[in-house]
Amino acid sequence: AIFETVYGVEEVVSGYAGGTADDASYDAVSSGTTNHAETVEIYYDPNKVSYSTLLKIFFDSHDATTLNRQGPDSGRQYRSAIFYTSDVQKEKAIWSKSNVANTYWDDPIVTEITLADVFYPAEDYHQDYYNLNPNQTYCSIVIPPKINKLKQKFSHLLKP
Repeated sequence: AIFETVYGVEEVVSGYAGGTADDASYDAVSSGTTNHAETVEIYYDPNKVSYSTLLKIFFDSHDATTLNRQGPDSGRQYRSAIFYTSDVQKEKAIWSKSNVANTYWDDPIVTEITLADVFYPAEDYHQDYYNLNPNQTYCSIVIPPKINKLKQKFSHLLKP
């Protein structure tokens, strides 16, 4: 929901990455047996928004200080992770973790920075989940404050 509102982001695909199993599904990943993280694959126009800007939004929009946890959800599948696809992305992610993330958080940053291997798109019902399920409890309680924070801090980066 956060990245879909950013100018220059063309598509956001929910899915799973970073695991050891040969396949991934919501049920398998949720069981904690695949070692995959719930993640998103972001397609963007670098002429409109930079990778560094996306990293700022990433570190500002989730808790990068809690190991294997996001809000009420816990388990390795909820770890803070960046999956890079090039050496340039890796360098920028490492720099951002060391120099940007700590401007948003007081506690140590635990974000994992890992080479992207295989990305498994999530099931259809997980795509565009917030927009399709705005009254679902998690969507109505957890997501709106994150979107409001994005609008306040990064209003100049939002789609018209």
